[in-house]
Amino acid sequence: MAEQRTLPVPEGLAGERVDAGVARLLGLSRTRSAELVESGNVRIDGVVVAKSDRLAAAAWLEVTLDDPPGPVAVVPAVVPDLHVVYDDDDLVVVDKPVGVAAHPSLGWSGPTVVGHLAAAGFRIATSGAAERAGVIHRLDVGTSGLMVVAKSEPAYATLKRAFRSRTVTKTYHALVQGHPDPLAGTVDAPIGRHPRHTFRWAVVASGKPSVTHYETLEAHRYGSLLEVRLETGRTHQIRVHMSALRHPCVGDLTYGADPTLARRTGLERQWLHAVRLGFPHPATGSWAEYESPYPTDLAHALDVVRRVA
Repeated sequence: MAEQRTLPVPEGLAGERVDAGVARLLGLSRTRSAELVESGNVRIDGVVVAKSDRLAAAAWLEVTLDDPPGPVAVVPAVVPDLHVVYDDDDLVVVDKPVGVAAHPSLGWSGPTVVGHLAAAGFRIATSGAAERAGVIHRLDVGTSGLMVVAKSEPAYATLKRAFRSRTVTKTYHALVQGHPDPLAGTVDAPIGRHPRHTFRWAVVASGKPSVTHYETLEAHRYGSLLEVRLETGRTHQIRVHMSALRHPCVGDLTYGADPTLARRTGLERQWLHAVRLGFPHPATGSWAEYESPYPTDLAHALDVVRRVA
């Protein structure tokens, strides 16, 4: 049943975007707040507003909270190109191909890591939301490479702590346009939702702290192959930080990559791959590290860039 909330806008939120203000006032996620605004469930002084409108102090805010969507079901389905790199009683490490999500979500009906593991008969930890049980961290649908999923509850808790305390090494290779200057460095810039594009992220003053280290491995005429290590794990972090440096990942049209170069290399996604993943094993404490080779599309694109004199 829908619930109605009516309250005055406090002075501290004057000038705030409607979607951000509603999220803060009602303790909702920014995404959920934006959905309410877009569906016409938010009014100011009786008038339906847009999410980019601004709040005014003492104005009357009316929010209709419809029933939130239920959990997304996990659909068991084997993904042919998804490889299990390591498996024991506590965890499973997989090499995720492009076009596969970590777990089910609203709006995604394609294959998932969780669905593959369920279809393949793996017992996964039940910790976390039902649709993402056992998932410790995620890779974008368009990013390939290594992921670890917990199989036991103690492993889930231990791995979560390891990721929070940054005792995990997450190493990516990225083919970016141009040549970063300096050739090695650190990007320390907060990331938050893009102020104008709902499904994009950006470097914004109000974002969460985000730190990316990079080092140039190869420099070619049209691009550079970088090794990238993450201190934090924000959504689209590498893609956003490289774009902010004016060196977007080759093929990443969402974040400003050159479509001509993308076509020339045959890429239909960003050139970004999680090549190494290391962490203390949750049962033994000994260091465990895994590696993944470049998939065919990325290897081909890199060869094209290497051949250009």
